[in-house]
Amino acid sequence: MKKFLKYLSLGLLSTFLTATPGLGAERISFFYPPFGEFSLSVDSLEKFAKEGKIDDDLGFYASRATPQQLAQLRELLQQRFNITPTLVSQVTYSPIGERLMQRLGNLVLTESRKNGFYALRGALIVAAADKEGLTIVNLLRRYPSETVRLNFTEGLKIVGDLSELLKTRDKVVASLQKASIAQAATSNIDFSQQPDLRVPGKFKWDKKSLELNDVSRDRRLPVDIYLPQATPESGGGSPFPLIVISHGIASDRYAFAYLAEHLASYGFAVAVLEHPGSNAERIQQYFVGLAAPPDATEFTNRPLDIKYLLDELQRREKFDPTLQGKLNFQQVGAIGQSFGGYTVLTLAGAKINFDQLQRDCNPDNSNLNLSLILQCQATELTATNYPLNDDRIKAIIAINPVDSSVLGQTGIGQIPVPVMLVAGSQDIFAPPISEQIRPFTWLPNPNKYLALIENATHFTAIADSPANNGVLPVPASLLGPDRTLAYSYLKALSVAFLETHLLNRPEYRSYLQPSYAQFISQAPLNLTLLQSLTADQLTQAVNEPTPQSAKPLQLKLIPTPR
Repeated sequence: MKKFLKYLSLGLLSTFLTATPGLGAERISFFYPPFGEFSLSVDSLEKFAKEGKIDDDLGFYASRATPQQLAQLRELLQQRFNITPTLVSQVTYSPIGERLMQRLGNLVLTESRKNGFYALRGALIVAAADKEGLTIVNLLRRYPSETVRLNFTEGLKIVGDLSELLKTRDKVVASLQKASIAQAATSNIDFSQQPDLRVPGKFKWDKKSLELNDVSRDRRLPVDIYLPQATPESGGGSPFPLIVISHGIASDRYAFAYLAEHLASYGFAVAVLEHPGSNAERIQQYFVGLAAPPDATEFTNRPLDIKYLLDELQRREKFDPTLQGKLNFQQVGAIGQSFGGYTVLTLAGAKINFDQLQRDCNPDNSNLNLSLILQCQATELTATNYPLNDDRIKAIIAINPVDSSVLGQTGIGQIPVPVMLVAGSQDIFAPPISEQIRPFTWLPNPNKYLALIENATHFTAIADSPANNGVLPVPASLLGPDRTLAYSYLKALSVAFLETHLLNRPEYRSYLQPSYAQFISQAPLNLTLLQSLTADQLTQAVNEPTPQSAKPLQLKLIPTPR
C-alpha cells in the first residue's frame, strides 16, 4: 500500500497505477476536462515492464516523467505480489476489505462509469490464481472490462490531499524536533556519566509459560511471564512490579520479547499475552478459510483479556509456588503497540467514543488515514458504556496506537494516569499527527511524554517472530531502516518511564528529558522526546509556511491533446 501511495506523487503515469491495485483490460481511459479523454494501452505497459521499451502510446506520457520516476514505475510493474487467491478472497470479502475496495472502486470505474468494486475484487482473485501470479499487468489483463475509466478528478484530489498531508507531517515533525533541541540545550546533565539504560540490568530472570482459559468468553490466552530472580547482586527483591504487554493485530507474544527480557533484567515482572481474536494464529486461520475475520468485539475483548489475566495472576499468586509473593499488584503498568496501543489506552481509562466514530466513519469520508479502516469496525458495537478500564494499571506506554476516532478527544481526555506515546514519522497505517501527536495534546495528566522516531514505520518497534512464519508478510520498504536502534530507544525509555512513574524513583526522571533523547539519538532513526505540547502549538506548527526547500508533490503531465 505504501508503494501505491508513493507513486501517486509521480504524476499521471503513477496515478494510473498506484491509487489502484488493478485497472482496465486492454486500455486505461480517463477524462480530464477541458482537454477531453485520454487513454493508454495495457500492451504498452507490459512491453515497458518486460523489455523496458517505451512505444509511441506510452511515450506521450513518459516524456513528462523523470528517468527516476520511470525506473520506479517499471520496478512496480515488475513486482510480483506473493499472495494466494484464498487470502485475497478472505480479505476482500471481509468487512474491512469491502470498505477498502469500495473506496478504490470510487477511483477505478467500470466502462459504464460505475464503482469498480466488484470488478476489482474479481480481478484480484483471478490474477492471484494465475500461474504468473499477481502483478499489476496481470491484474489489468484480468479486469472484466475492455476499458476501465479512471475517476481522474478523484485521483487528482487524492494526489492533492496526499501532498498536503505529507507536507503537514514534515512541518510538524521539524517543528517538534526544533522544540526538543531548544529544550535540550538548557540541560547540563552529562549522560555519559550516567548508567546506560539501553544495556541489560542486573537481574537474571526465568520464563514461565501459561495457557489461561476465560470460559465466560471462550477465550484461550497464551501467556509468557518473565520473572526476575532476587539475588544480593541484583539489589532488589520481590514482590516485583508487574508490566503487561499487548501486541498488535496479526502479531503474537514474541514481537516484544526483547522488551520483556530487558524490563525483567531491571526487576520488572512482565506478562506478555496473545489476544486470540486478532493474533497471528487467528489471522493465519482466517487466510486459509478456517476462521472468521477479526470482528468488532475485539475492541472490547482485548482490554477484557488483560483484566482477566490480572485477575487470574492474582488468584494463582496465592497458591502457585513459582508466582507466590513475586508479583506486586499495587504497581502495574501496561505497554501496547498499534491495536495493543488502543488496548492499553482503554485500560487506562479512555472510553470508546461512538459520537466521534459516527462522524468519522460515514461512507463519504475521503480521509487518507488508513487506521480508520480498523477503527470504524467499532461502529458495529452496541453504543453503550463498556467497563474496560482497570484501576490496577498505574502507567502506560502506547506505541503507534490507533485512537483518533474510536477514542477521540473525549475518550483520551479521561485517562488519569501517566502516559508515554511513541510515534514513527513514516507510519502510514497509524499516521503520527492524527493518531499520536494530536492525541498527546488531549492527555490531561501532566506526566506525559511524546517520543517521535524519525523515519520509523508502523513496524519499526516489532521484532521478527519465530512463531508466525510470515503470516502477514511485510515488504522491506514498509519495515524502514534497521530496527535495532529503535529497540534500544524503547528499552531505555520504558525503563526510565516505569521507574519514574510506577515505582516513584525520581532519579530516573532525568532520562525523560529531551536532552537524553538527543544524547542517544542516531541517524537515520533520530529520536525526539517532548514533555508538553498544546493544541495551539500544534496548530501553529501545522500552519507554518512551507520552507522554500520543500518540494511539493506535482503532476508532471501537461495534457496536450494529440
